[in-house]
Amino acid sequence: MTRDPSSLDRRTFLQAAVAAGAAATLAPQVRAQAPGASGPVLEEATLDQLQAGMAEGHWTAEQLVGACLSRIAALDAAGPKVNAVLELNPDAVALARALDAERQAGKVRGPLHGIPVLIKDNLETADRMKTTAGSLALADAPAPTQDATAVLRLRLAGAVILGKTNLSEWANFRSTHSSSGWSGRGGQTRNPYALDRTPSGSSSGSAAAAASSLCAVAVGTETDGSITSPSSVCGLVGIKPTVGLVSRAGIIPISSTQDTAGPMARTVRDAAILLGALAGADPRDPATAQAQVQQDYTPFLHLDGLKGARLGVVTSLFGQQPHVDAVIQDALALMKARGATLVEVDLKTPYADAEQTVLLYEFKAGLDAYLAARGGAVKDLAALIAYDQAHRAQEMPYFGQELFHQAQAKGPLTDAAYVQALAACAQARQDITGLLAQHQLQALVGPTGGTPWLIDPINGDAATGPSFTSPAAVGGCPHITVPAGFAFGLPVGLSFVAGPWQEPQLLTLAYAFEQYRNARRPPRFLPTAPSKA
Repeated sequence: MTRDPSSLDRRTFLQAAVAAGAAATLAPQVRAQAPGASGPVLEEATLDQLQAGMAEGHWTAEQLVGACLSRIAALDAAGPKVNAVLELNPDAVALARALDAERQAGKVRGPLHGIPVLIKDNLETADRMKTTAGSLALADAPAPTQDATAVLRLRLAGAVILGKTNLSEWANFRSTHSSSGWSGRGGQTRNPYALDRTPSGSSSGSAAAAASSLCAVAVGTETDGSITSPSSVCGLVGIKPTVGLVSRAGIIPISSTQDTAGPMARTVRDAAILLGALAGADPRDPATAQAQVQQDYTPFLHLDGLKGARLGVVTSLFGQQPHVDAVIQDALALMKARGATLVEVDLKTPYADAEQTVLLYEFKAGLDAYLAARGGAVKDLAALIAYDQAHRAQEMPYFGQELFHQAQAKGPLTDAAYVQALAACAQARQDITGLLAQHQLQALVGPTGGTPWLIDPINGDAATGPSFTSPAAVGGCPHITVPAGFAFGLPVGLSFVAGPWQEPQLLTLAYAFEQYRNARRPPRFLPTAPSKA
């Protein structure tokens, strides 16, 4: 399914089209002057390369934005029609021009100054873009009065908010039979490595956009797997931070105990730079009060980061997809050759039912509060359910809203069932930290997940293979996925998981692995995956 332009604000769509047309004359200048590049500067360009080009006068932030708009027009709205970008920022060119003026005046805010960034459409922006979680129910809601804190931090760092990405509607917490990457407002996002495959969810648009070099870096959000899974199947580095490292204020909620925003990028260094911009305490989010923040995570990126490391290999994640196992076993052998000691460990995950109970309770409480504060016709979850039913042809052509109904049936957060489930979920953090301490490990490692499945909006997701997302998600612990290789032309990710606030340690390990493995390859937008591995 491709994007329907009528689902966008028409003024925004027309302004974006004009900007994209103007970009056609700017983009060749940037491409021609890219240092050492053989193709478009945007394809696989790093933040350092883009900054160097601006610092040396080869191009401007305005030209970078123009090149992004041109590439989006060619690959996302047309061509292979990845359908990752839900809405373009009509002010992007003006913002870039203002940042260029700052640079000319001698002010450079940092490594994100003038860099085009795409963000998921559940982060509020107090501008001319909408914030809808992909739902038509919020398309006409009052605009937010302030940016999400994560967005504000990006702006202060000098990033250009290029637009909003599509997502699994309501961050994939609407139906038990959903198709990841589909929203009523945006349609179906596709995996740029094989267009008939899922980009996974729910930060599907952010993943597909960053993988396709439609932006320099992107921001996603995760409750359980929504950064790490799409990053894995789209060949990206994804960081699900410790809950509380990045403020959730201004992000449409699912879970007060598991939600977080995080970076999605093509390299570990770019992800580390973006994490430094996003992280920080915020009085609007009490969970950040105890955050152990590094404003610059790049000093932790060491080429010899695997030497002397002790890593716990989670054995239960193997034996489900042999082609994935082969990629990960090669990755483990590389880490061992580079000085890591590998220890087999057993990580049990007996809290799936408890997690679901917690999410249902917290979703109802959080969304009711959010919608009441946001204003508009849809004031709570009950009204949202009624809206979807009344607009069934647009909102529920393929799957329903079973999770909405289950959440609506829950009581307040004082219910004994919620309190007991929350206590059961606390075991996840203890399981991770206990294993790390018992075996004197720096991190747990294993496949992030299986290969992406075929898109099937009628029957919904058919995920198979391993999944390493839940322990860190339920435990609120950090999780980084890094490209490890390919199986049948489809990306496979390797995960590093550690205890709370151990992002520096994980970045050290992930960077060293990435530098020696060098597994990242740009997508070719194939109609389907190759039949041979």
